Amino acid sequence: MIVEILDAAWEIARTDGLAGLSLRDLAAKIGMRPPSLYWYFDSKLAIYDAMFVQGNKQLLARITEQEWPADPREALRVGARLFVDFSMEDVQRYQLLFLRTIPNFEPSADAYAVAMQVYEQMRDRFAAAGLGGPTAFDIWTALVSGLSAQQIANDPAGDRWLRLIDEVVDMYIDHVTAPPKRRKDS
Repeated sequence: MIVEILDAAWEIARTDGLAGLSLRDLAAKIGMRPPSLYWYFDSKLAIYDAMFVQGNKQLLARITEQEWPADPREALRVGARLFVDFSMEDVQRYQLLFLRTIPNFEPSADAYAVAMQVYEQMRDRFAAAGLGGPTAFDIWTALVSGLSAQQIANDPAGDRWLRLIDEVVDMYIDHVTAPPKRRKDS
């Protein structure tokens, strides 16, 4: 029943937006009365929490299943495309996982632990490509999340920012592999 509830919650979110999710509509969609949802989730925020876990597990699976090239530049291209494509596939999932659009929603410690697994997987891929430390990874996440945000906000049906991935990767890798005198803390 939990999977059915979450599937219905995502369907409502995709139609009415994340904030448009109501327990009344959710219960009606799956053929139960709203109080019955409390057998499975103690609040609407708990449903968002479960959705957050589900979305991060989907991203983690995508990262794990991906074949990663040995070449650092190609690995970054693959990683950037993976993230931007994943983000564009489901805007509501992107908003729940990477933006704070739901008032008073903060993932539980258990849910956030799954998000940290995603972060650690990508950081490990980054390190396996022989690329810098925490500052370099923070810059990378800002660049890739920025591409996703721009694509979703300004050209959701197109590829304007998707086409920039190779150029951004080249710019980034040239920066982090430059001699130390050109870089600050990477």
